[in-house]
Amino acid sequence: MNNDNFYDRFAELCDEYRRHNGFNSEDYQTYGVKRGLRNPDGTGVMAGLTNICNVHGFLIADGERIPDEGKLTYRGYDVSSIIDACIKEDRFGFEETVWLLLFGDLPDKTHLNRFKEILGHYRELPENFAEDMILKFPSEDIMNKLAHSVLGLYTTDPNPDDTSLENIMRQSIQLIASLPTIMTYAYQVKRRAFDKKSMFFHPVDLKLSTSESILRALRFDMKFTDSEAKLLDLCMILHAEHGGGNNSTFTARVLSSSGTDTYSAIAAAIGSLKGPRHGGANLRVRTMMNELMENVKDWKDEEQIYDFLASVVRKEKGDGSGLIYGFGHAIYTLSDARAVILRKTAEKIAAEKNMTDEFELYKTVEKLTPRIMKEVKGSSKVICANVDFYSGFVYDMLGIPSDLFTPLFAVSRIAGWCAHRIEEVIYGGRIIRPAYRSMVHNKEYVPISERTYD
Repeated sequence: MNNDNFYDRFAELCDEYRRHNGFNSEDYQTYGVKRGLRNPDGTGVMAGLTNICNVHGFLIADGERIPDEGKLTYRGYDVSSIIDACIKEDRFGFEETVWLLLFGDLPDKTHLNRFKEILGHYRELPENFAEDMILKFPSEDIMNKLAHSVLGLYTTDPNPDDTSLENIMRQSIQLIASLPTIMTYAYQVKRRAFDKKSMFFHPVDLKLSTSESILRALRFDMKFTDSEAKLLDLCMILHAEHGGGNNSTFTARVLSSSGTDTYSAIAAAIGSLKGPRHGGANLRVRTMMNELMENVKDWKDEEQIYDFLASVVRKEKGDGSGLIYGFGHAIYTLSDARAVILRKTAEKIAAEKNMTDEFELYKTVEKLTPRIMKEVKGSSKVICANVDFYSGFVYDMLGIPSDLFTPLFAVSRIAGWCAHRIEEVIYGGRIIRPAYRSMVHNKEYVPISERTYD
């Protein structure tokens, strides 16, 4: 059978599936199904309790959502205060943020320094792991390689299935430390196998911060500036956690509630984050903005920009989804606290990198999008730019390849995933199992000799 006939068979099978499946949209309302685990007003269904993070984006008054400025807190601390302190004191903050998320409060200098030493120690991969797991099995998609490698680490763990607090904490710290190394190795192998470019592996410097280690590993000459490393550090702090209800963190909690191992739970979270409706959105933003820059001749002409974005919403341009990527959020309304911080930082760095014109274009898109969604799509929803809108632009200014936009999200968010896994295992106490309404009608079994097809 040739390939054409083979794929024709699959087309027939899909037609067969469509004949026997599907729902009336009214059924969801009839049976009170909360699609996406969302309430009718767009808020999430309450599925648990957490001490780790709070995401604030609206108020409730008389049963209605009232838009409000976004605020993100880690263990009760406003993330902007963490960022401001790191900038004021001219120091890195991701490792401190990891400690905060895992243990519940800020460390003193002694504990933080010891923690950094532990992270540095575990930054190196197990012996022969890079050769056997990454070099021999290159992947064009780094996110899939991250998930594959995390599952592979299970086989190197002498006690992989123990779900005691002590063991999960050890596994979590090792994963948080080693995932950036896996990412940079996977990218180098991808360059050689799929891009036909040189790959290079530098010895791991155990004394560097996480962001410094990443930049050093990505650059042929191992050189980077202190301001570049601290900008990446800032991005990692902002991406480290975002509540228990976001898709990837909830995925980690769902798997953790079943009693499975740490590696399975984190690999599943990585798979969730890969999706373009979740962590993959930052790459979609960059693709969309590149198309806009190619099609709009005058970046200062708001009318031209409006027309292009309107055509995206009408599904005439872009990827056909009708989405302006980087806008809207399940919780944030007037602003996304992370996007506000990134915008402010991006403006300063854009001036240093001679990318002010591009930054101003981003600001114009941010300004016009809510109006376009209202006038072209007829949406009354209050929307704002989210963290994905500016993160890719910041990574571009750091010279980070687009292949790593979403993986960088993962090596940051693993801190939150591990914190939530620990909380779910230690305090959850019950497997997560929502209900699905069955729409199946009983049928009498028909012997194969008596079946007929239309």
